[in-house]
Amino acid sequence: MKDTNAYLQKLNDESPFHLRHAVERLREGLFDPIAVRLLTAHEDKLNAAIEQNFQQVQRGKNTHLCVCGSYGQGKSHSLTYIQQKALEANYVTSMVNLDLREVPLHDFRQVYRALLANLQFPKAESSLANHWKEWVQQQMRNRNDLPNGVMDLLPDNIPHLFRSILVGMAQKNVSLSTRQKKAKKHANFRPREFSYLLESALGGDVIPVNKLRNVLKYRQVSFYREGSLSFKGIEIYLQMIEGLAKLFQQLGYQGWVLLFDEGESIAQVRIASRSRSYQILHRLFFQVEPGRLFPVFAFTDDFFQCVKEEDYERTYLRKEEEIPYFPENYADAWNDLNLYRLEDLSKKEWEGLIEKLIDLYANAYQQPSPAETTLPQMMAQIVQLQGEETRYQLKALVNQLDVIYQGEIHEFN
Repeated sequence: MKDTNAYLQKLNDESPFHLRHAVERLREGLFDPIAVRLLTAHEDKLNAAIEQNFQQVQRGKNTHLCVCGSYGQGKSHSLTYIQQKALEANYVTSMVNLDLREVPLHDFRQVYRALLANLQFPKAESSLANHWKEWVQQQMRNRNDLPNGVMDLLPDNIPHLFRSILVGMAQKNVSLSTRQKKAKKHANFRPREFSYLLESALGGDVIPVNKLRNVLKYRQVSFYREGSLSFKGIEIYLQMIEGLAKLFQQLGYQGWVLLFDEGESIAQVRIASRSRSYQILHRLFFQVEPGRLFPVFAFTDDFFQCVKEEDYERTYLRKEEEIPYFPENYADAWNDLNLYRLEDLSKKEWEGLIEKLIDLYANAYQQPSPAETTLPQMMAQIVQLQGEETRYQLKALVNQLDVIYQGEIHEFN
């Protein structure tokens, strides 16, 4: 059962308005940060797993976490809770739903785009671009040990393309007179679009190389010609998430927590795509530069069963040469994954969670505690909803509280 005093103190820390907002989102079947914080089951166990991984990051060690459970057991809820804890601990976070069509793991450019689009900074609404530019301005004012200017502020592991983009974002346009602007050779001087193009390129959009060269020239990025601005494949995006994680630490954050929901979708694509996805997973689990990234994946047990049943001897022909689809046996390589297994709530645990929800509802709407029959009624509802996703169970319980309170108000009148 719940620790009543501690829980009521948490409720008192929130305004009735924010509590009502949380209940309204639960009523719509949506996750709400306040509701997730107040209604998470097995909280002590999950907190211990999170803290252990945070300590690994701070010690400069590779770490990862796989949240495992069946459909409806609360994987998405747990990832949202981990994200909140990460933000409270001064980590930058990104949460992404892996999707077969829109965000498949094997197409890591799309994953990178989603990660950048879903960046969250602790206690800040600013974008990465603004964070970066403000920090650069501060460093340039306060430091005199930067012979190469902005370039000296960038981590070494950021690829040349993104290094050029970040420097371009932090620098001003070249100064042109009115006469120069009218000259034919400066016909492509369109400063209004420069910031947009650079931010789009940083976010993973493909910008034509000639346009990018033009922007970098007018943003006075002297070194952009020293390497190629074009590339093939996904390696550059994998390198960039490592570089950004290090950059976030330079900006004053602990690191970058990557949260991937619907991880089981990885096993639902063709074998060649599965192979690429497994290679990316293996790199994120064990081979990224240590001490900065903390990847968290949500999987069903079906995913690991698929990994176990793969035919790792299977090959394909390329120029009459047999090549294995999988560079290694991932069922063996992943024997030591860091797993956090979700468990079904016992009857006692459900009673404690429902009591918390009742208190949340009563405080949100400034209502007295409901009748003693409320808890048994709601427990009966949970029996009927067994197997449903957690958010739909909570949605049904909130709807039932609506009916119960409306009935009590009607009887009072």
